Amino acid sequence: MAPWLATGLIYASALALAAGGITLLYMSTRTFNFAHASMATIGFYVIYTGSVLGGGTPYRYFPLAFLIGGLLGVICYYGLNRPLLKRRAVEITLMMSTLGYDLILLSVIQMYCDYLTFSRRLFPRRVSMSIYDFELLGVSAATIILPLVAIVFLTALHLFLVKTRFGVAMRATIENPVLAGASGINADRVYMLAWVIGGGMAALGGAAMSMAITGTPVLGMNSIPFMFAGAIFGGLHSLYGGILGGFVIGMTEYAGVFYLSQIFGPWVLGYRMGIPLLLMAATLLIFPRGLAGIPWAALVRNLFGKKGGIRV
Repeated sequence: MAPWLATGLIYASALALAAGGITLLYMSTRTFNFAHASMATIGFYVIYTGSVLGGGTPYRYFPLAFLIGGLLGVICYYGLNRPLLKRRAVEITLMMSTLGYDLILLSVIQMYCDYLTFSRRLFPRRVSMSIYDFELLGVSAATIILPLVAIVFLTALHLFLVKTRFGVAMRATIENPVLAGASGINADRVYMLAWVIGGGMAALGGAAMSMAITGTPVLGMNSIPFMFAGAIFGGLHSLYGGILGGFVIGMTEYAGVFYLSQIFGPWVLGYRMGIPLLLMAATLLIFPRGLAGIPWAALVRNLFGKKGGIRV
């Protein structure tokens, strides 16, 4: 497997998880969660700390990263989001409150890195988690395991939303919170669970992302534009659109920079960050609601004839 494709699959899987978490929180509570950045970074430091101090492969610490991310989401909800929602705060206020929370988490991350540096004699500010990986079927294990983790997690989330009573209640609250409340659904529990899942997805995405790129205290801050790009590209009113958008943005970034560098030379690497953002902007000019807003059924009907043949 080509190195760019292997790394792209890992990165795209991580971005799909993180972007899906952003979309879920926005759909549930009208909140753009900027704290997603530091939650993702904390997910990275959970698997780094586990691998260095506890031993074993990083993958055994992924469930712990999800749980800690979920706990951070609960703290954000009860400490900031819930009181503001009760006061009917506008979206910009909700968003800025999460930015403040993100700065607090970033400070905690920096202090934790100082602790690891001076007390544990480690070097946590620039880490390549790929050195803790192992080979599986002739390729790095992350190339196989992380896309599978993303698929299994997202499948489980889908089954939860469509097959369980609480999942159905959650979807009902997202679609129409007033009607759901009149039906006896506890919206507060739904919002809290959304923050648990959203925070967990951020941390899980950051943990996975560190297997493809260098982990630093600002890993999440450097990646948050692409998390939002994936969520917006996929469509902020569709969880599955946000997940698909994150994956497409991630793969486009790696594939685009690889092929453009073959044509124009290595200087293109310096403009790598612009490729997914240009893709998002171009798509939104045509389809303002993102991938989820594209009338796929009409496109299929126009593309295929009544007998199943492709129209030309």
